[in-house]
Amino acid sequence: MPTEKVLYGVAEDGVATITLNDPDTRNALSAELLGGLIEAFEAAREEHRVRCVVLRSSHERTFSSGANLGGFAADEALVAKHFAAERFVGLFRLIGELPKPTICAAGGHVLAGSLGIALCCDLIVASESATFGTPEINIGAFPFMIMALIYRNVPRKKASELLLLGERWSAAEAQAAGIVNRVVPDDELDVVVADWAAKLASKSPVIMRLGKEAMRRQLDMGLDDALEYLRAQLTLAQSTEDIVEGVTAFFEKREPHWKGR
Repeated sequence: MPTEKVLYGVAEDGVATITLNDPDTRNALSAELLGGLIEAFEAAREEHRVRCVVLRSSHERTFSSGANLGGFAADEALVAKHFAAERFVGLFRLIGELPKPTICAAGGHVLAGSLGIALCCDLIVASESATFGTPEINIGAFPFMIMALIYRNVPRKKASELLLLGERWSAAEAQAAGIVNRVVPDDELDVVVADWAAKLASKSPVIMRLGKEAMRRQLDMGLDDALEYLRAQLTLAQSTEDIVEGVTAFFEKREPHWKGR
């Protein structure tokens, strides 16, 4: 990767790990770090061997502190700030549209803009000491960039509570609100994430791709449109070799051998 602020690696089982690695700033979402994340997720998207992506932090207590607050008061043209925010939009779309499953390993504080990045991932596993929050309102700002992601993951009243009060939620509170899938002891986070990642990487890549795309596209459709779209996707899935292999392996009581087509 062109920046040391984001680490990227792929294991033999097809699990790619993307690590936020700017501990001196608590992984503040600088232009360099965001650019590194975009390049890392693009690499994971393009590499055929990658079957699952894990997003984590190298910092012991913080996943990310969010955007660099100095940028709000920086002496630069407003239009430049507007264009700079496009990196967030691009990253959110990239993760959300990734045809491979993603897990966020929230091993610390997940704050402000980084909460949006975490919510873009398919699954979030949090350590017990992790906290989640949008504290922007406390400094006279507002989490505009991640609002749409929050309202697509959290019930409306709880989302309003998160946005308007600016308070931090514990990992257990975040799980109760629908942000987190699972909360585990701090020393078990890596083990649990690795287990889930291995399970995801073992699935048919072509069916996973079709399924993830369908999950995203049907989300904002009307019911009738969604049902017709999903019926068409089922027909498409039935045309793949992997669905035949999966069913055959089930009846033969063996592990399937995916061809990815």
